[in-house]
Amino acid sequence: MNTNPVLVMPGTVPAPRGGILHDLHARHDGVREVLARIDAAARGLDLPAVSPRLVEGGEVAPGRGPDLQYVEIFAVSIATQRALVGTGVEPAALVGQSVGELWALAAAGYISVEDTVRLAVARSRALTRQDWQGTMIAVGVDGRRAEHLAGLFGHPDLVLACENAPHQSVLSGPTALTADIERVAAAAGWPTNRLDVPHPTHSPALARSARELRAGAPRVPYGGGRVRVCSPWLGRDVADDDPVELMAGALTARVRILDAIRELHASGAEVFVECGERAVVAKMIQASVPGVRCTVPLAERDASAVLAGLTTGTPSRNGAHPGAPVVVRPEPTVAAPTPATDPPAAVATPAARPEPVEPAAAPSAPAPSAPAPSGGAPSAGARDYDVVMAQLRDLYGGYLGYPPDLLGEDDSLEADLGVESLKQVALLGQVADLFNLPDLRSNASLLGFGSLRLIADAVVAGGAVGEAA
Repeated sequence: MNTNPVLVMPGTVPAPRGGILHDLHARHDGVREVLARIDAAARGLDLPAVSPRLVEGGEVAPGRGPDLQYVEIFAVSIATQRALVGTGVEPAALVGQSVGELWALAAAGYISVEDTVRLAVARSRALTRQDWQGTMIAVGVDGRRAEHLAGLFGHPDLVLACENAPHQSVLSGPTALTADIERVAAAAGWPTNRLDVPHPTHSPALARSARELRAGAPRVPYGGGRVRVCSPWLGRDVADDDPVELMAGALTARVRILDAIRELHASGAEVFVECGERAVVAKMIQASVPGVRCTVPLAERDASAVLAGLTTGTPSRNGAHPGAPVVVRPEPTVAAPTPATDPPAAVATPAARPEPVEPAAAPSAPAPSAPAPSGGAPSAGARDYDVVMAQLRDLYGGYLGYPPDLLGEDDSLEADLGVESLKQVALLGQVADLFNLPDLRSNASLLGFGSLRLIADAVVAGGAVGEAA
């Protein structure tokens, strides 16, 4: 077993919140240095500096475009890595999800920070110019079943894009097929979520952007990396591969993060640290390899204490130790949802393709009903918070395709878990029925910015009021 952690770089995630790097910036020289270099590189590409918002706070400027979002995601990942190194952490390897492979190359020393910014922006602009009308849809099943679902439509650009976990895969394909994909998946009992990404990728449809990158992306010095980098789309470790070729090839290739994590675990890795703001890839890891230990320092109350705990053995505020990092959102374990079965033979390819639908639009058909958790509704009267939370995790986990114990109490249903508004309404209706609290259906405060904690609090309060009456 190797107690040195594997550092995990997330791919395209929501724009980081303002001030996320304030503490690391104040405490670590390496973080200040790398952010200054990123700011200089951004200004050279006619982009604003990213450190003011990430360090001091501020809202995301409307209409700013995707280029800056990628640079900010990189800044958060590389700043976390620099803080880890500054506290004495020696990573065993690095692995990146999708564009996160580029961040991993920079963290390992294969390419410079400045060149990483240039390549990330070149990639973003090539994808923007192509403007492919595609979408990415998470499906709560394994890769084999998700690939079978894509095959029903017979469209060359609709493919299995990502194999994330045993019960989570991602399809990438034309937006015009989205509603039909969701209907067929619902008929098979498979939950789906449309992913909010600025550029859908990992489809043959992106061949034009790949060619443009190969022909026009800046050629940068590379090689001589100091740490092992595992590439989920290559299916092997990176050697002295040209980063432009790596970046271009990944646009049309399938990402097998599930295989990469399992291979790293088989080689002795037991500890994974996600260098991002939220537990995104960490949830995939824990769903893929039971028993591994994951931590996301920036998702904890005191990121610096978590980092220090990885090397010094001093307990942090949340109890992290070097040999036993805090598990992502540890909660009482409840039964995982029953694995999905193969789709019924009667499901057929839709006869006609629907009109194009904008990615942000709500589905035309009602959201599929969430599966009800096992067991009956709690008895009327005061309810125990832990019991309510377990049932909510079972309900929402079954719908999203996640093991219930990986759903954090404070995860935003929309920003962190990708539950769009129409599906939140449907799920809240299921909660109202489960706990016999009809007023929950009209509680607007639980929609949009809701979390399982807020819903559980509302259920517990509703139960107490019922008893008092």
